[in-house]
Amino acid sequence: MSKIGRLPISLPAGAEVLVEGRVVKVTGPKGTLSLKLPRGIEVAIEGDIVTVAAKGKSKSDMSNHGTIRALINNNVRGVTTGWSKQLELVGTGFRAEVAGTTLVLTVGYSHPVKIEAPEGITFKVEKTFVTVEGCSREVVGQVSATIRGVRPPEPYKGKGIKYTDEVIRRKAGKAAAKTTGAA
Repeated sequence: MSKIGRLPISLPAGAEVLVEGRVVKVTGPKGTLSLKLPRGIEVAIEGDIVTVAAKGKSKSDMSNHGTIRALINNNVRGVTTGWSKQLELVGTGFRAEVAGTTLVLTVGYSHPVKIEAPEGITFKVEKTFVTVEGCSREVVGQVSATIRGVRPPEPYKGKGIKYTDEVIRRKAGKAAAKTTGAA
């Protein structure tokens, strides 16, 4: 049995979980998220405690047990406190600005790159930092990865778009290779 799957999920004030057939809906002050349950998983709600259980002993039921519990917990946290990721633009002249729901990136191409915010996602720009916020952890992560994919950091000078907690492994360049090379 999954160690994570056995843990109960306590609902904070303002969060509500409903099970309608095979769909779990989580509602809170930041929005509503839903999750479709796989066949071998059951969700029980007792007051402000949510428990997830595997019906059978099959490999797929046991595999999904902890995953579904973690996804429901992420949804509960998302609708109450929300999720955010912060990216940093590293490079001379690299900048970002928000125009309505569109993020406009100027990152060394001949044209500005525009990224539309999906429903429930907001962008905040402070100097060279871009913050992506929303209630769905999955969507926040995907939008952040799309932004980073516009200009991933390169290993020689470290220029590009990176997560603030990301460490870029730097390489020496040609000049360093010539001085240490065979003579």
